[in-house]
Amino acid sequence: QVQLVESGGGLVQTGGSLRLSCAASGRAFIGYAMGWFRQAPGKGREFAAVIKWSGSSTYYADSVKGRITIPRDHDKNTVYLQMNSLKPEDTAVYYCGAKRDWGGTIYYTAPSDYDYWGQGTQVTVSS
Repeated sequence: QVQLVESGGGLVQTGGSLRLSCAASGRAFIGYAMGWFRQAPGKGREFAAVIKWSGSSTYYADSVKGRITIPRDHDKNTVYLQMNSLKPEDTAVYYCGAKRDWGGTIYYTAPSDYDYWGQGTQVTVSS
């Protein structure tokens, strides 16, 4: 059974920082690209960031570029989302997803690309 478990969400003031974690069971991490998405109330699931299996390539949505990073730790089977300079519009449930990475330069930015999802963690940014 593949499992992704997010943690690290919470309430933070505008301008603050949070680091989300996504711990994966072994098969969901080996050879998989890992992505972070977010979903605000009444909206669809929105791409935020993705990191390739190799860890050498990342891609970010324009809305978060320059404010977040997506490092991964292969030893811990964990991917992170480091978020800085948070804004009220960043308020959402954040989900991590795992997508079998076939290499090349393709970045997986659509929710339908992903094979597995975590349960989500709530991030609330107060103004």
